[in-house]
Amino acid sequence: MTYKTNSNIVYSCKYHVVWCPKYRRDVLVDGADVRLRGIIQEVCRETSSEILELEILPDHVHLLVEADPQFGIHNVIKRIKGRSSRILRQEFRWCRTRLPSLWTNSYFVSTVGGAPFEVIKQYIEQQKSV
Repeated sequence: MTYKTNSNIVYSCKYHVVWCPKYRRDVLVDGADVRLRGIIQEVCRETSSEILELEILPDHVHLLVEADPQFGIHNVIKRIKGRSSRILRQEFRWCRTRLPSLWTNSYFVSTVGGAPFEVIKQYIEQQKSV
């Protein structure tokens, strides 16, 4: 396992994030998917987040990303969704005409990697006896 560092913490925070266009419409097609990939890469560079895997389907996005816990995964996703909504709606007319807003307000996020819950729980319980 590799760790990242910023000015005051060492971390390994990997997240699986999934989000959808409003009404789960198939709007991430015909170049919008390619443009979205570029926007996500740009935002991740700006926020010092590392894209581990990215898959854009016509009606949803899967992102596996490592993000700085001080910046927060919520802020990374908020920037991606905000910027991509503005840019995609400007550049692709069907994103404007078929939807009142590009993205739903919600998304799924789950932490990934590290030791299983039971192993960590057992480790913490054993610390008292050491």
